[in-house]
Amino acid sequence: MNKQDKIYIAGHNGMVGSAIYRKIKSQDYINILVKSSKELDLRNQQAVNEFFQLERPDYVFLAAAKVGGILANNIYKAEFIFDNLAIQNNIIDAAHKFGVKKLLFLGSSCIYPKFADQPILEKYLLTGELESTNEPYAIAKIAGLKMCQFYNQQYGSNFISLMPTNLYGSNDNFDLENSHVLPALIRKFHEAKINSSSYVKLWGTGTPKREFLHVDDLANACVHFMHNYNENSPVNIGTGKDIAISDLAYLIKDIVGYSGEIRWDSTKPDGTPRKLLDISKAKENGWTYTITLEEGIRMTYDWYVKNEKR
Repeated sequence: MNKQDKIYIAGHNGMVGSAIYRKIKSQDYINILVKSSKELDLRNQQAVNEFFQLERPDYVFLAAAKVGGILANNIYKAEFIFDNLAIQNNIIDAAHKFGVKKLLFLGSSCIYPKFADQPILEKYLLTGELESTNEPYAIAKIAGLKMCQFYNQQYGSNFISLMPTNLYGSNDNFDLENSHVLPALIRKFHEAKINSSSYVKLWGTGTPKREFLHVDDLANACVHFMHNYNENSPVNIGTGKDIAISDLAYLIKDIVGYSGEIRWDSTKPDGTPRKLLDISKAKENGWTYTITLEEGIRMTYDWYVKNEKR
């Protein structure tokens, strides 16, 4: 990937895409191609083909996706599977048709079985039942990963796949209906502090464990593997460390400076009991994370306070 190559970042306005954009721009790449969803509907195959035919990108970071937490995944099951399948099908196929040198597809750790052995190795894919609360999204991501593999096998493409763990950071989604757990906790505790609420009610029991990676670390991984990886098997991207949701809640509570009580609503779903990635393969290929969870949460909370809609 040379400085003058045309690099297309699909989903540049999202948390992941914007982090990749910042990373690439900071390294003095001069030919970065982006389009907003209003300018280009990635679910529209004809529009995507016309865009690739006109622009002829050399490299593609496929970071565009419909994402959300447990609530959003349960309410919008049809949109989660249709939109994600359409976006990735159109981009991967267009990348093949119009001569893209290399494409990086971003999956998710939710592709792995609900009760997979921990930590989760890449080879555990398709060895068990998925977690029902995000099954539509997981199935779409599995299809995208497999599509990259099959295009590589049949056409000799160079389409690689990274499977990041739970992400957070600048430009995250803090909407309480559609967000993931970490940004939702930041917003809940911040609003409770501002409103002097005596308690905050949180979903589930707090016992599930989750691994979290700052999005800037993922952006570093994306650029690293675009330069250094050409194999037809996915790579897990994470920290190799997890934390109970209850401990995460108290950590965020302290960082935000909220002094009230936490109450757990055990009638709400917990999701997968544990989801920790084995990151040996990433380390073997020369990448590791740099931002600690506490440092990352402080950075994210600062960003939220500065950017929240008043």
